[in-house]
Amino acid sequence: MRHRFATLLAFVAGSAHAQSPAVVKRPLSAEVLFWSQAQREAGFPVMDTLFPNRVIARGGRIAPLPAGAPLAAFATGGAQAAMLDQFMAEQKTAGIIIVHDGKVRLERYALGHGPTRRWTSFSVAKSLTSTLVGAAIKDGYIASIDEPVTKYITQMKGSAYDDVSIRQLLTMTSGVRWNEDYFDPKSDVAQFYSGQPDPGVDRTISYMRKLPREAPAGTKWVYKTGETNLIGVLVIEATRKSLAQYAAEKIWQPYGMEADASWLVDELGHEQGGCCLQATLRDYARIGTFVLGGALVDGKAVVPDKWLEVATRNQVVTGDPNRGYGYQWWTETEGRVNAIGIYGQNIHIDPARKLVVAIHSAWPVATGRDRSIARAALWRAINDALDAEAADRR
Repeated sequence: MRHRFATLLAFVAGSAHAQSPAVVKRPLSAEVLFWSQAQREAGFPVMDTLFPNRVIARGGRIAPLPAGAPLAAFATGGAQAAMLDQFMAEQKTAGIIIVHDGKVRLERYALGHGPTRRWTSFSVAKSLTSTLVGAAIKDGYIASIDEPVTKYITQMKGSAYDDVSIRQLLTMTSGVRWNEDYFDPKSDVAQFYSGQPDPGVDRTISYMRKLPREAPAGTKWVYKTGETNLIGVLVIEATRKSLAQYAAEKIWQPYGMEADASWLVDELGHEQGGCCLQATLRDYARIGTFVLGGALVDGKAVVPDKWLEVATRNQVVTGDPNRGYGYQWWTETEGRVNAIGIYGQNIHIDPARKLVVAIHSAWPVATGRDRSIARAALWRAINDALDAEAADRR
């Protein structure tokens, strides 16, 4: 491990020695959850040099992100500017971009990050995977989200998923037992990446088909990265295409992402739908503008009618009065939605204000209430600045 990250740190510094193929040895494992702060800051922008992955190829067009007028409240030496400086320092923010009404109002980088570098998404990928389910329905690969999971993943037959629907996977209400504690090396989210899969079997199928049931399907919400990985397998099985290929065909190329992205893969070359897509900050923002605009390409919807309306609306009781969960999207009041990943990754979409905020981070902890509160305070400050501008124009 020490040699592995000495090599990584040398790679980030530009050492030719770190270009050795020995850097890539094996698929992603739970070790990432227990990296040091230095390892996170060095590793998050180069995950696809450390672990096997598949490229999501960009196309020949680029969706414009023109510069707009700087967001004045954050561009001066006032309270909001100081707040942003403090936020970036305390939250180990590598990049933040604010896109308002299709124009970039603010874009800043730190930690050696920049506009041409990719950064790992963690669970931000979940929201993209959900959108690919919608695309697969639109394309006729999947008939309905009320169909059983086992219709498409036959190796799950005979497991606790026999009576689970695609809808219940999307809303994480399968009733199958799962522990998503990122701080516990014995939790499912850690063990999933640590154990050896059955020979010749997809890692997700191998692990998830052994889990027991704790509640009837559709009755209990529990956040489960493993189930979004299972959604990824379902899309692969239904389309007979890799997630990277399908994402490139349906979104990356036609919509006009600026740079290639990458998606980490398991031993069989299958992408993990719940995690680990790498993209630039500007392309994170474009994911947000794609969804904000109704998932349209040249005026034609990539997903079925009303798919996004339902996907980004609260579908379950999460126990948190301030946010709910849709189809792999975190929901808020007034129609705001978020794609959220551990260690501070985020795409924030506010339709009422035509606002997208994308953030790359290396939080010192995977999750934390205080850090989530600080991020929500930043969103409010951005909203206040935009609302003040709108009031001045009236």
